[in-house]
Amino acid sequence: MSVWRVILSVLFPPLAVYDKGCGSILIVLILTLLGWIPGVIAALIILNNRK
Repeated sequence: MSVWRVILSVLFPPLAVYDKGCGSILIVLILTLLGWIPGVIAALIILNNRK
């Protein structure tokens, strides 16, 4: 996980997970719309996943 991805996930979480698939983008987008902090946490978890 690069520093730029972390900064991007804090500023706009759905954009940080754009290469992880459509499902990840939708999940993070919905969580971001429900609240900014859940979206950031989900984006960081998805980015930290080494799968």
